[in-house]
Amino acid sequence: MPGQHEVCVTMSIPLDKEVLTTGEVAKICNVAPRTVSKWFDAGQLKGYRIPGSKDRRIPVNQLVRFMKAHGIPLDGLAAGQIRVLVVDDDAEVAATLSRLLTEQTNYEVRTVTEGFRAGMECERFKPHVMLLDLHLGGGDARHVAQLIHDSEDLQLTRIVAMSGKLTEGQAMQLKGQGFDGFLKKPFQMRQVVEAIEKATSVVH
Repeated sequence: MPGQHEVCVTMSIPLDKEVLTTGEVAKICNVAPRTVSKWFDAGQLKGYRIPGSKDRRIPVNQLVRFMKAHGIPLDGLAAGQIRVLVVDDDAEVAATLSRLLTEQTNYEVRTVTEGFRAGMECERFKPHVMLLDLHLGGGDARHVAQLIHDSEDLQLTRIVAMSGKLTEGQAMQLKGQGFDGFLKKPFQMRQVVEAIEKATSVVH
């Protein structure tokens, strides 16, 4: 996919845009594009097809009405932001990551320091990407990852593991264990942004 390895932090949908594609709606609602097509075809989400094409277009006002009716958070619509949840039991690391990502990108960032709270926050926040420290107390990290994968509402949440202790071989094995990326601590902000962009490019 062109540009997926570049650092690109301006992925917001223009605020003056009045009509959206199904792909843009999927990104805002954090669902698969085919789910948006089903909403459209069932008449739940109002819009129109481009003449002579199968492409669907959704007016922003219709999307807002649909999101409100179905309890979908409107914060993703406001700026088309990528939502990132940082899960690290080192509060200083979590706070620093949040601050730098907020300063240097247009992501919406939230942090939690416990595995239990991570699951609850995911249900509320529906992040596009979770940065998950593998060494949470009590071995919670694998449990959190499993919860994400088992939840129908979070099928598009991508999980990027963070660790300073894994060998190269162990890091390579993470792909087969349900993780979508890996960051070796200590890392630079550019690496964090690249990992997030790469993870979201799988969705979009």
